[in-house]
Amino acid sequence: MNISAAARASGLSSKTIRYYEEIALIPSAARADNGYRFYDEGAVEGLRFVQHARQVGFSVEECRQLLQLYSDSSRHSAHAKELVLEKCQQIELRIKELRNMNRMLRKLAEQCSGDEGPECAILDELGREQR
Repeated sequence: MNISAAARASGLSSKTIRYYEEIALIPSAARADNGYRFYDEGAVEGLRFVQHARQVGFSVEECRQLLQLYSDSSRHSAHAKELVLEKCQQIELRIKELRNMNRMLRKLAEQCSGDEGPECAILDELGREQR
């Protein structure tokens, strides 16, 4: 199938597929006689794998590791589990950071009168030097 069909089948854009080939995340597609990329079902399966891994938060480099495991018939599932648990910890830390940011922003909003005057506690606070 051509790149447009592979994009539809995998849920990725053609541009993303080309990028993944460029950075060697996925193998370069075979080329038809007319020079167009050609993707077989195995290639589309790899694209779907990457798309799903990206959807649940894995970085490109983490996808590279997961793809290596996916294609390794002598793999150990413990390694995949370790990668997933590490990603869970990273997400939990990011959630904590986002909650702290939200709390700080709400505090800033409470300090601002929000009227037509030029005085703004939000801008004053953001302009202060951090200690």
